[in-house]
Amino acid sequence: MNIRRIKKAIQRIRKLPGGRYFFMYLANKVLHYYLKFTGSTRVAYPSTVMLELTNHCNLHCTTCPREYDYGKEMNKGFMDIEKARKIIDELWPYLDSIGLTGMGETFMYKEIEEIVDYIKSKNKGIIISVSTNAVLPGFMDAVRPLVNKIDTIQVSIDGLDDVYESIRLHASFDFLDNNLRELSDMCNESKTDLMLNMVVTRENYHLMPAMVDYASQRAINYLDFSTFNLASVTNIDISYYSFYQSEEFLNAVSRLDEISKKHPEVYICKHNFNPGKGFRSCPFPWSHFYISWDTYVPPCCAKPFPKELNFGNVSQAKLTDILNSKSFRDFRRLWYNNETPAFCEKCNFIGMSDKASGQI
Repeated sequence: MNIRRIKKAIQRIRKLPGGRYFFMYLANKVLHYYLKFTGSTRVAYPSTVMLELTNHCNLHCTTCPREYDYGKEMNKGFMDIEKARKIIDELWPYLDSIGLTGMGETFMYKEIEEIVDYIKSKNKGIIISVSTNAVLPGFMDAVRPLVNKIDTIQVSIDGLDDVYESIRLHASFDFLDNNLRELSDMCNESKTDLMLNMVVTRENYHLMPAMVDYASQRAINYLDFSTFNLASVTNIDISYYSFYQSEEFLNAVSRLDEISKKHPEVYICKHNFNPGKGFRSCPFPWSHFYISWDTYVPPCCAKPFPKELNFGNVSQAKLTDILNSKSFRDFRRLWYNNETPAFCEKCNFIGMSDKASGQI
């Protein structure tokens, strides 16, 4: 049971939209469950979206899709603030949450505070989250005004000390650590949750137990672990996933289990080591819809490259029309048949076998 999500759900319920917007919100929920129950390929207005404010970044991380062929070919830029407002105007009565992060470093977007304030002006109950590397020069000055406004700040860490620096290229662990000390103090005196996220690889898996110790020492209450998704990683073979079945990896998961029992103050929100069972394991045709900085709608956040595949552009059509377009509905028909689209090959939902699971 995800304690953080329950906490946010309660927060959301307490601040649902009022007046006629409440009935619009409620009707949309009913439509969502009706479409799901009837097995339709249509969807209601989304309750959660990911808005990529920018895909520029100050780092070059070995775990990031930006650093491989698809990412190198993508156009880079910043979302026009008026277009961001237009998207929010369309969706806000139905939203429970919104993520303001994509392929880039969120705090490179200079108008982020304006966007956060605009969302909250529509409905204070919409849960806002961002992901950041927290080592952008001037990061603390940029994030300080947003603590108590943003509901969750997730910091990508992917290791400690030298291992961190070998994966998150051009970053200093000491600089990150200093920022996390200060950010943790700020968040613990506010309504903002601070969470660490570690993409687990061959290079850093042995540090999973140490990451729990580190989070405890820095008074960071939430911690995520996720699999290295190869969907966009063009120079690593799918056989890499067999590592998550190996004895040394499963032993590290067992050690993680033991250390987590000693630190109940650190809640492990998820560990995405469970294998997929084909395309039908993937939630993204139905939720967490992604809008790129140039307002295209690609299939998901694991491979958010519109040049490879997109279903339309929200500058030219409503998002709901795009989500229910023939091309997107055909994509969902593949999901019902558990047929993997070529676009999704090598994704961990597809490429990991049942033996890859490690339960905490």
